[in-house]
Amino acid sequence: MALIIAYAYRLSADSRKRYHWLIMAGLFFCTIGDGTLRWFVVGLSAFLVGHLFYLTAFIGRWRFSKLRFAALLPIAAFAVLMGNELVQALSADGKSSLIAPVVAYVAVICTMGWTAIMTGSRTAIAGSLLFMVSDSILSWNMFVSDIAYSGPLIMLTYYSAQFLIASSLREKPSAAAGASITATAPPV
Repeated sequence: MALIIAYAYRLSADSRKRYHWLIMAGLFFCTIGDGTLRWFVVGLSAFLVGHLFYLTAFIGRWRFSKLRFAALLPIAAFAVLMGNELVQALSADGKSSLIAPVVAYVAVICTMGWTAIMTGSRTAIAGSLLFMVSDSILSWNMFVSDIAYSGPLIMLTYYSAQFLIASSLREKPSAAAGASITATAPPV
């Protein structure tokens, strides 16, 4: 993560704008999450804060498109299905105290993935979706059932996700990003 943060910092050296600082903060909190995940709720909370920074950054680069907006449906369906499986597994294992933090985390990471889609940035989209995959493998493996090769799969998707999200700093926001909200409004 230190190398990814250094890479992101170098990419944003010329223009330290709001998006850059939010992505850097997300990387920082996810690094804290890496180091504290053994205390599950602490690590989960750090990752949740990191996702909130990413989500806020992506909202700033929102570019409305009906097709991208429709991505909300499969992501919401995934969140409901994954959340339901995790809640059932946590309840069956007597870990009811983890249900609220886990459900909140699923909601935030899925929202983060959807807001990345709404940017139209391929690297932000790929990174966010890989983050969802990584955390899905991790949570399924921890709470539902064992997944073969979960360790390498989690690490490969996680570091790829972080690298791609950091790489989104190279992209310039579309000129239409700010105008897209007003462009869809009916004429007065």
